[in-house]
Amino acid sequence: MSASPTIQQSLVAALRERLAVIADREWYARDPAGHLERLRAVSEQIAALQQQLPPPVDPQLRHYFERCSYDKALAFLEAR
Repeated sequence: MSASPTIQQSLVAALRERLAVIADREWYARDPAGHLERLRAVSEQIAALQQQLPPPVDPQLRHYFERCSYDKALAFLEAR
């Protein structure tokens, strides 16, 4: 894959943050609106970063993002 390390690293960090937010059930129980807002913000960040990936984007990675298979996208990027 020819993605610049900066974009790839930023995507990995955002995908990991998304998982951490989802896993934080305590935050969700304490502040559902804040939790949802953070999840929305990190999802928007992921969408913006994926648009910055330089072509050609690996077809498998593109498929994961198109399907919002973020766990698979993270595993793909971490394996690189």
